[in-house]
Amino acid sequence: MSLDAQDTLASSVPKQTHMPWHVVAWIALLIGVSFAPVITKLVHDWSTDDDMGHGFFVPVVAAYIVWQRRHELLAESYQPNWWGVVLIVWGTVQLLVATLGVELFLARTSLLISLTGVLMVMGGIKLVKHLLFPLALLVFMVPIPAIIYNQITFPLQLFASSVAETVLNLIGIPVFREGNILELPSQRLSVVEACSGIRSLLSLTFLSLVYGYFFDNKPWMRVALLIATVPIAIAANAGRVTITGILSETQPELAKGFFHSLEGWVIFMVALVILVITHQVINRVYGLLRPKP
Repeated sequence: MSLDAQDTLASSVPKQTHMPWHVVAWIALLIGVSFAPVITKLVHDWSTDDDMGHGFFVPVVAAYIVWQRRHELLAESYQPNWWGVVLIVWGTVQLLVATLGVELFLARTSLLISLTGVLMVMGGIKLVKHLLFPLALLVFMVPIPAIIYNQITFPLQLFASSVAETVLNLIGIPVFREGNILELPSQRLSVVEACSGIRSLLSLTFLSLVYGYFFDNKPWMRVALLIATVPIAIAANAGRVTITGILSETQPELAKGFFHSLEGWVIFMVALVILVITHQVINRVYGLLRPKP
């Protein structure tokens, strides 16, 4: 092989960027110290709030995606973008304001803003674009603000109780609904916030994005699956409330306690299976409609 050919071959092989791990370690330490109270409160909420149980998995999955793509990321060349300093300052000021105003959502999102700024300083817009998906996943580890949460959960409660009322009447179980309260022959069934379906909606939305990332390389498919999770999760929760109403009249011991919680897990797994089937159906339709080469 000639010298020119060797030079050409060498130039065609991407050079691996040597990541300054000591700088990364220092930045991680500084962020951890600066946002320690925010992170501690987040972990506490994940462990105590049933709606945020998936929070523990979010940073782990995001980190795994980054680790999985490490060779691709390190093969690129990056240029620092000092506009990232603006984001870091923005995140710092937002954290200060949120701390003084005891506003948890602002404090938690300031962590994401500061992290994006750090990445921009280290590798510019290019690095941020490469890490955009795992960064977007981190949004799911932040609980929804109470003012928005309340606006979502109550309509979901009303919808689930309305579906349950219709189905129960159709199968011969008399029921009278007043708002989110179902008056059954033997008892009163209240569709509370925990039964609104917001828990399964948040978890299923997160899983739909992760599933789409690992099992389909079409970016539009992730959007389609994300949209599909909304009716799937809402319908699944309405089914759960309906089943609870039926069990309350036929097998009361199965409508509470451990069996009620187990019922929720079973319904969630059914919703997850429906999501997978939806993915397969969309792919089949796409394959039929796609122009043949």
